[in-house]
Amino acid sequence: MVKFLLRALQVLMVTALPVYAEDLSVPEGDVILTVWGAIGATNVDGKAQFDLGMLEAIGDRTVETSTIWTDGPQTFLGVSLNLLVKRLGVSGDVLRARAINDYYVDIPVSDAIEGGPIIAYKMNGDVMLVRNKGPLWVVYPYDENPEYRSEVIYSRSIWQLDRIEVIN
Repeated sequence: MVKFLLRALQVLMVTALPVYAEDLSVPEGDVILTVWGAIGATNVDGKAQFDLGMLEAIGDRTVETSTIWTDGPQTFLGVSLNLLVKRLGVSGDVLRARAINDYYVDIPVSDAIEGGPIIAYKMNGDVMLVRNKGPLWVVYPYDENPEYRSEVIYSRSIWQLDRIEVIN
């Protein structure tokens, strides 16, 4: 019985460990996100490049929420910022998120919590195109937490995201 309990505890400990950074596969499709800086996992020239399938493989999360930029509640599907940070082995304090037009915002790594923001790649079931705030949009669950309904958080909700620099 003791051996069984020890084995069960061992299995539980291993499966409960957070996702640690390891080498990433190389994107097979169009690259929609590039991350560099203080990260532990890379795949191309010291950077981490992701196609849509790679982001989906990290694990998707649905957030249904209204935004100040859309009419009524919308359904967003994307990768949890929390899981992405863990997958990359982020060791910095700031995520400098850049849009296609070089606009950028600084998002504290401390925002990357369970139940926090996602990097959305679908809105209402459709892959987001550039003309509809795509390819990626940082979306917080605004309706779930009143703290997310602030000018500070709205300013971090960058769309047309395609690059993130992790800064110490």
